[in-house]
Amino acid sequence: MKRISRKEWSTLESTKFEKIHSEVFTDAEEASVIVAHEIAALIRYKTEKNEKCVLGLATGSSPIKVYKELIRLHKEEGLSFRNVVSFNLDEYYGLAKEDVQSYIYFMHHHLFDHVDILPENINIPDGKAPFEFMSEACTQYEEKIESYGGLDFQLLGIGRTGHIGFNEPGSKINSTTRMITLDHLTIQDNAFAFDSMADVPTKAVTMGVGTILKAKRVVILAWGMKKAEIVKKTVEGEMSSNVPATFLQEHSDVSFVMDESASQQLTRIQTPWLVGECEWTDALKRKAVVWLSQKVNKPILKLTDRHYNDNSMSDILGEGGSYAVNIKMFNHFQHTITGWPGGKPNADDSHRPERANPAKKRIIIFSPHPDDDVISMGGTFLRLVDQGHEVHVAYQTSGNIAVADHETYRFAEFAKNLYEYAAGEKADDKVFDKLFKQIKAGANKEVLPVEVRKIKGLIRRGEAISACRYYGIPDSQVHYLDLPFYETGKVEKNPLGTADVQIIKDLIEEIKPHQIYAAGDLADPHGTHEVCLKGIFAAVDQLKTEKFMKDCWMWLYRGAWHEFPIDEIEMAVPISPEELLKKRVAIWRHQSQKDGVVFQGEDDREFWQRSEDRNRQTAYEYDELGLAEYEAVEGFVRHHFM
Repeated sequence: MKRISRKEWSTLESTKFEKIHSEVFTDAEEASVIVAHEIAALIRYKTEKNEKCVLGLATGSSPIKVYKELIRLHKEEGLSFRNVVSFNLDEYYGLAKEDVQSYIYFMHHHLFDHVDILPENINIPDGKAPFEFMSEACTQYEEKIESYGGLDFQLLGIGRTGHIGFNEPGSKINSTTRMITLDHLTIQDNAFAFDSMADVPTKAVTMGVGTILKAKRVVILAWGMKKAEIVKKTVEGEMSSNVPATFLQEHSDVSFVMDESASQQLTRIQTPWLVGECEWTDALKRKAVVWLSQKVNKPILKLTDRHYNDNSMSDILGEGGSYAVNIKMFNHFQHTITGWPGGKPNADDSHRPERANPAKKRIIIFSPHPDDDVISMGGTFLRLVDQGHEVHVAYQTSGNIAVADHETYRFAEFAKNLYEYAAGEKADDKVFDKLFKQIKAGANKEVLPVEVRKIKGLIRRGEAISACRYYGIPDSQVHYLDLPFYETGKVEKNPLGTADVQIIKDLIEEIKPHQIYAAGDLADPHGTHEVCLKGIFAAVDQLKTEKFMKDCWMWLYRGAWHEFPIDEIEMAVPISPEELLKKRVAIWRHQSQKDGVVFQGEDDREFWQRSEDRNRQTAYEYDELGLAEYEAVEGFVRHHFM
């Protein structure tokens, strides 16, 4: 990572809105490697000087890839941690070190158990200290950090509330290690690691903001679209206790490291024409015109030269002025709209997003989980079936860990009762009693037992086939891929493997589709969508020279977690009120994913509500641009692989 002085960085025109040095990388993998190498260089430097390297370490999903690279450096390049003293940012209050949700467990699992750090050099706040002694324990933690001369390097993630460590909104700039009460949003965001929100601890012990700011060097990480809003507030906003991360603006050597998705709302990324000179590509022009239309609250065809000039966009006017630009942009967005996602037979398709021929297409809808198909593109799915295409649905993972234990217990109990009713004899108590015990013990197990996962997977299969039948899909066109990378029995998954790619490849070769729909919604908080998409890309890359692939187009959809910006949409499928209701019913068929689900994410609405709201919002945005008014719209972006 390029290190420049605060003074040098503050003079760069492209970052004139930013108050924290920010580095944007292509993806989290690339950025994590670079951060890990900076930490490794510091460890080696301190070792050469025969000094302790004092590291402040973070938990959560953000630093996992950093720790993975540090482990690789230790095992393959001889990086030793024997001179490292670590101090963790925080710990849940009330969790023992054996608890799989505790942060001490997290650190051993993701780093400490794989390197040669000395056990006596590992320091993590004591989440089990008696309440009456907690203040003293926190003071001792501070004193121990000071005894080593403070932190040489502090690694941070950032929460949706802008918390660093567990310093929630309201934390003071000079705060020290203490017990705090977790914000509701933080509890909600962390519920994925527990059986339900009710099981998430409400209190935690955390280093204070003041403690963090004393570190000689600070690096804060953010990955994914869901972090984009808080990144902008932290980097460009005013310093405030309402967003504790903004206090990092006071630090003399801090870098905010992010991937492209997390950077999307920074001014230099979102509206580069407001920062300085930029290259006006067609894509950037579309983005700018949509932004301008929304900013001045005018449809495209009512934008004037003055609107463009007043907003640093005069460079795109050219000889024809605003009239020519407006007409061109209006026509572009008009041509993205189609009621025929599989192509309109016997029609001129020169200005349509899809081909007219073949009139009846073979189609694969890849769904990462057993409900992403109907949640994200349920209206288009229905339209494709109604218009006579041969639609196949491929559920890439079992989705088993997203079924709550109480739901699993209910189905297991039902299976026992059904067997006894149908067979007219008592079921084997040993079999079911073992199963019931495994289900009850599941919440605090590192790996969910295979038998329990099988039941959870069957529950989700049953829901998926029910939704497909409701849409009129034959059972023979529903495919359960159960990709191996997913079947770990825990939230953390394996990397994509050759077996995963081969399964996807085999299905594509079997069906020889004219269209592939795939989930491009990378805001999924646990990365399953991203791995599934990479698997499809890898399979398609191996098949792209095949003759049938020359007639295959791939469309990416979003919806469960995020939506494509309207300027990026290349096919917009209007959904009627009746189709929207059918889509809702199809989503309801996934009963295990309703009413307070295991992986609720940062949005407390049910999935059908999220989906409808996003589809209506997309339709509203088209309407505001001056285009036709629809009830709802699903948006797609074409992926070119040839």
